[in-house]
This record gives sequence, structure tokens and C-alpha cells, in this order.
Amino acid sequence: MKDTALSSTHEALGAKMVPFAGYNMPVQYEGVNAEHETVRNAVGVFDVSHMGEFLIEGPHAFELIQKVSSNDAAKLDVGKAQYSCLPNDDGGVVDDLIIYKLKEETYLLVVNASNIEKDWNWISSKNDVGAEMRDLSEAYSLLAIQGPKAVEAMQSLTSHDLSEIKFYNFVIGDFAGIENVIISATGYTGSGGFEIYCKNSEVKQVWDKVFEAGADFGIKPIGLAARDTLRLEMGYCLYGNDIDDTTSPIEAGLGWVCKFNKDFTNSDALKVEKEHTPERKLVAFKLEERGIPRHGYDIVDSSGKTIGNVTSGTMSPSLGYGIGMGYVPKVFSKVDSNIYIQVRKKAIPATVVKPPFYKG
Repeated sequence: MKDTALSSTHEALGAKMVPFAGYNMPVQYEGVNAEHETVRNAVGVFDVSHMGEFLIEGPHAFELIQKVSSNDAAKLDVGKAQYSCLPNDDGGVVDDLIIYKLKEETYLLVVNASNIEKDWNWISSKNDVGAEMRDLSEAYSLLAIQGPKAVEAMQSLTSHDLSEIKFYNFVIGDFAGIENVIISATGYTGSGGFEIYCKNSEVKQVWDKVFEAGADFGIKPIGLAARDTLRLEMGYCLYGNDIDDTTSPIEAGLGWVCKFNKDFTNSDALKVEKEHTPERKLVAFKLEERGIPRHGYDIVDSSGKTIGNVTSGTMSPSLGYGIGMGYVPKVFSKVDSNIYIQVRKKAIPATVVKPPFYKG
């Protein structure tokens, strides 16, 4: 089990630590609901240093990225980031990721912690163009400072105007007394804020200064459990739950990051699939009666026949009712379709809705 550079800090703060993607990670501090509300209403800090970072550079970097990723990196200017996925050869997804254009011929790929080795091997296997690749995952830390008060709370720590950094844009500069920090307006909570990339040797200083600066704004440390409820309220996919090697990006609703104006891995097959509509689709649903949908629960029709299963589910802290996502046949995928979630012996009625659940 690996520690992040801040594992001892979390333990000192009384965090409940759990194994996650091979790392010793804080799952919660004071409780999921309280931490969730902190991010929705004020500002909270996640240690997500378990995420992977690959540097792809050189004259052939762009060529490699265009080949392995579904989105169009030609749309990236320096200072911009892009959500994308790595399709496999069989119609599924190797991983979803964020691609940052740091400078001309230099890109940072941020991948899921559980997939670092798999992604590295996959991209390497496609690198017949001679792009330079470096795995920085073990050397860098990542903090997500999320919530509506994040800009105001963190402004004293940098000379950059944080309010000027638009969603999916970033700057490289000073933060918390450290130079060459990536300050990125990306995040997976739907409540605004930043992600901070720095070296492991620098992250404790950054963490301490972030909490000093945020003290008057109600800042608190947040665990991975609240990160999950926050992302689910936005209808964002989680790799390993909602997408994996067997799920197509088209059926997962990620057709918008599949740009068919270029060739990429399995693009011909995915283009055909998009044109003909997949047989099953990932839908968002809300429960119409009390209950909590859990990962793996069956989704059934009115006669009790199993038509799919729940990929992600929770009791929404912001909304006060059960929400979830799951794959169903396309006939059940339209908004307002009626489905049922099998919670133990009871089939609870649910309605297909258009995400996000949480409108802010």
C-alpha cells in the first residue's frame, strides 16, 4: 500500500483511511454529508495525489495523442485542458483522462490512479511515432480545492487573478510560495474551484498555506466518499463503475468527446455505433420512493424482469433522495421513462432524468 506525501497529515487530522487504487487514502473526516455540504456551500480540499500524470512531449507528441485519445487535441491551445477517453480496440474504454497543453509539443495527461500502469502500457504500445514519454505519477501531488468560495479564499496565495481562469483552462505560476505550480480550473464536483499540481516535496507547504488562507471561509479537508457523491450529483462517469474496458464511450454518453474528423483507436467502429444508436445506454435516474440504489443492484421493468444494473448510486446529500446511473436497453433510455430499482426484496419505482441531478 502506497502513501501519498500527505497520508500522515490526514491521519493526524483523524481521517478514516482506506485502501484505494493501491494507495492509503482518506475516505472521510467528519462524515460524508457534512463534507459534501462544505464543498457545495463553501470550500473543501481533497488530496487526490493518487492520480497519474504522464508527460508526452517532442515533435511527435501531438501525433500520438491524436491517435490514442478520442477528443480532438487540435482544439487545444497552450493553457487549455480537455476531457477525453482512451478507446480500446474492442469498443470499450481503457480510461478517461484530462489532457493539458503545457506548451507547444508538451502535454500532460492526467489518468485514474487504478489505471496508471495499464494506461502507460497502452499508450506506449501505440507509440510507434517516437513521442517522448515520462511517467511523473510518483513525483507529483494533486490537491483539488473545490467550492463556490474557492476563488476568494485562495486569491491571497497567488499573483494570478483566479477569477480570470475559465473552466478547463489553467496557468502555471506561483501558488502558496511555490513557483511553477499548475493552477487548473478543472474539478469533478460541479461547484467550481481549482486543482493544484506540485511536487511531493512542496505539497505539505501548499496544504498548510491553503488551510491558513481558507480559515475565514470555512475550509475543511474532504474525503473520497464525498468526492463520489459530489461527482454523482453531476452525472459524471467514474471509471470502474460507469465506464470500463467493456463499455463503449457512445453508450456511456461520451459521444461528445469522440471527434470523427480524425482517426483514432477504433474510431471507424465507434462512428458506426454512434450513427446507428447503441442497443443500451447509460442513464441517470432518481428514485420516486425512499431507498438507496447501490452499485450492482438490478434495474427491472414493471414485470420484474432484469433489464440492467446500477453502476453508481447514492442518497443525494443535496437533494435528499436516491439517485443513480446504470445501463438499460435503449427503449428505456428516454427521459421520463419508468424503471424500477431492486432494493433487496422491493422494486422501487424510478424515473430516467437528464443529468446533472444537482443544478447549483
